[in-house]
Order: sequence, then structure tokens, then C-alpha cells
Amino acid sequence: MQGKRIAILESRFGDHLAELLRSQGADVLQAPALAELPDVDTRYIGKLVGDLLQSPPKLFLFQTGVGTRVLFETTDELGETDNFLALLAQNKVAVRGPKPAAILRGRGVRIDYRAADPYTTEELLRAIADVDVSGAGVVVQRYGETNADLDRALAQRGADLVEIPTYRWALPEDTGPLEKLVESLRSGSVDAVVFTSASQMRNLLTIAEASGAADTLPQYLNQTLVASIGPVCSRALQQAGVNVTLEATPPKLGPMVKALTQYFA
Repeated sequence: MQGKRIAILESRFGDHLAELLRSQGADVLQAPALAELPDVDTRYIGKLVGDLLQSPPKLFLFQTGVGTRVLFETTDELGETDNFLALLAQNKVAVRGPKPAAILRGRGVRIDYRAADPYTTEELLRAIADVDVSGAGVVVQRYGETNADLDRALAQRGADLVEIPTYRWALPEDTGPLEKLVESLRSGSVDAVVFTSASQMRNLLTIAEASGAADTLPQYLNQTLVASIGPVCSRALQQAGVNVTLEATPPKLGPMVKALTQYFA
């Protein structure tokens, strides 16, 4: 990748990804596309814990470490953590990855089902495939947005879904780097763009729309290499009219960098 200009939209692990790419000789353009904003309705969570004590669900699903931590901080504030822990002890608990698992272990919660590596929605659904949720309550700790694939699959199995929002994704406060990326794509000065979330494409379109480039953004992207972290991200790109050149397998940053290195080699 020596001398190749690679644009990345990753926020939380953006510096780490940039370092990995620079170690392979890339010139990295960082344009963080997402900001995590608190989205906790304290009264809703307090009422929900009370309602669940009266009508317990069959399954709790925890998707992210950040969201799980914020949820417990909220029950701590409300004085409802003991009740929440009792609910978890009496029902089944599933986690999508090691980060929510670590938070739950720290609270002494038993984990019944774990998604296998690489910890995607597909692995989570496979882990709970034998759980009969027809007509049963399923509580989903939501991350930055609704996991439409997860909700759809559970609804098809007859589950009664309850979502707990803890944070949401928004545009970063400083959109200058994203605006610079749109201009760089317009001028053809980018060799590859790396997407690590479906929401990144939506926010990039929002920025492009402000400069009148929303309709032509897919065309700009299709003139360069577009790399996707995994199937969900790829579907969002394709739905926007963007051709995905390569997809990381498994969907992690390391394999993504390896795939880019092999492509340019």
C-alpha cells in the first residue's frame, strides 16, 4: 500500500486502524463519521424493570460493552440493580461478544449463550437458535441504532421484542474531515475508502447532500476501491448504489488491512 491514499470513516478505533494502515505504507485520510451520544431514558428503564418483574421475559440479549455498562450505571442510579440482577438470574442471558460478557461477569451475571467469533448478529442468532421464543418476551440492549436483522429474525420466530436504548450514533461535532473526504472523492484523489459500519455511509450521504453531491457520491465511490468490514455494511453500501470491491473475512480490522494489502500487492 506504499503511497496509496486510504480514507477511513471509523471513529472509536480510528487511530488504531490508521496506525495499521500506515505501517503498510498507506497515506491515511481520517474522516470519523459517527459520534456516540447518550440516549438513556432513566424513567423508561425504571418502569421497564418494574414491568419485567411482573411479567419476566424469556431471554436478554446484550450486544455491546458500552451499552451494557451504561445500562447498569442507570440501574445503579435508580437503585434498581438488585432487581435487574434478579431478573437476569431467573432468565436466559445471551451476549454477542466479549465486551458485554466482561461487563456482565463483573456484575456476577451468568451467561447462557455466547456468539462465536467474529461475534456478528449471524453468530448470535445461531447461538440462540434452540431457544423457543415464540410468544415469549425478548429484551434487546440496543446499540447506536436498531439492529434490524436481529429484530427481524426474532420477530419471525414469534418473539415479543423490547428494546433498551442506551446510546445513539450521530454525526460528529466536527464534520470538516467528512467534507474533505467528499471533496477528495470528487477530485479522484483517494485510492480506497474503508467502511466499518453501515451508518457511516448514511452519514457520508448526509454530508454530501449539504454540498449538493448526494446524487453523485455513489459514482465517486465507484471510481475508487471500496472496502467493507462485513455483510451488513456491504448491504448498506450496495443499497446506496456503491460497488463493494472487497469485504473483510472475518469482519475485523486486522483481516481488513490484510485484504487491502493483498489487493494492492
